[in-house]
Amino acid sequence: MSELRGESALPWLHLHQLTGGGARMRRLLDTFGSPDGVYGAPRTELLPHFDGDQTPIEALRAGPQSADFQQERLWLEDPDNHLLCLGEAAYPPLLRELNDAPPMLFVRGDPSLLSLPQLAVVGSRNPSRGGCENARAFSATLVRAGLIITSGMALGIDACAHEAALAAGGGTIAVAGTGLDRVYPATHHELAHAIAEHGALVSEFALGMPPLRENFPRRNRLISGLSLGVLVVEAALKSGSLITARLAAEQGREVFAIPGSIHSPLSRGCHALIRQGAKLVETAEDILEELQALVGFVASPVPGHSTKAAALIDPQEQQLLELMGHDPVELDTLIALSGLTAGAVSSMLLAMELRGLVESRPGGKVQRTS
Repeated sequence: MSELRGESALPWLHLHQLTGGGARMRRLLDTFGSPDGVYGAPRTELLPHFDGDQTPIEALRAGPQSADFQQERLWLEDPDNHLLCLGEAAYPPLLRELNDAPPMLFVRGDPSLLSLPQLAVVGSRNPSRGGCENARAFSATLVRAGLIITSGMALGIDACAHEAALAAGGGTIAVAGTGLDRVYPATHHELAHAIAEHGALVSEFALGMPPLRENFPRRNRLISGLSLGVLVVEAALKSGSLITARLAAEQGREVFAIPGSIHSPLSRGCHALIRQGAKLVETAEDILEELQALVGFVASPVPGHSTKAAALIDPQEQQLLELMGHDPVELDTLIALSGLTAGAVSSMLLAMELRGLVESRPGGKVQRTS
């Protein structure tokens, strides 16, 4: 993969600074072919691109000044930090399809993950316990089947999805609404570090960009644009998750939604999506089957895991199955026998039920299916 570092990055960074890195930069590159082409273009041809404003054209004539980009140069000296530019082979292919694909991406971590099959998992910042458990269980199963989990590193469902993907040994991508020299929300410093180490952080925004409200709809289109589809776990009727789902549909991506209680405000967004044509899903296998049928996704299991549901068992889950035997058993009995917390046992049972390994029985009991 070719790298933009040092002096070679300056024209891109300068053009990004002058245009904000959005549609104007894209139009300039489409018209003149490259940053060098923009710098060499006649003034008369540049004026319409800047609405007749001479100031940015004078800045183009002066060219990028190394002293103005010391922060970016230092950032790029870290081998874990990267710039990906539209037109390069390393630029994620699904994102390249978009009419509003960002001309430049800042990446911290492994940039190759951006080109692998991904599923976006999004939802409420204030989810129910069941919503978090669903996000974790679906994400764990999907990464074990070879998908990368992509989300926005927000509180709630986003964080649950990222954490579950990492815990399952898979890859995860967080799309930021800020520059990558800061973490938002600030409470996610440890999570951001883990994602950078075992996945990738990505942003179209320059270093130093704060978490402005208008940045997040732009961020959401990248979450969906990088992915084969979007899974909405829980969402109120007015939420950023529904914006992401709408963008996904406009981009030709699949939209999946988990149904919930008709009495819960956090289910109403998912139910609205289902009425509008989103695919109702009850298990992670529903998503895998849909992707295989529609876009030819072929699972590439994480080493040590099989794509068959019965083989997606970690040692603790295997122990729990052995303790269950083959008869219905109460949750309290499993907690006492396993020595695990009630939350841990409940989460594991939910994950196994989603994969068809156990089923709920009357009286609050569970039973293995085979």
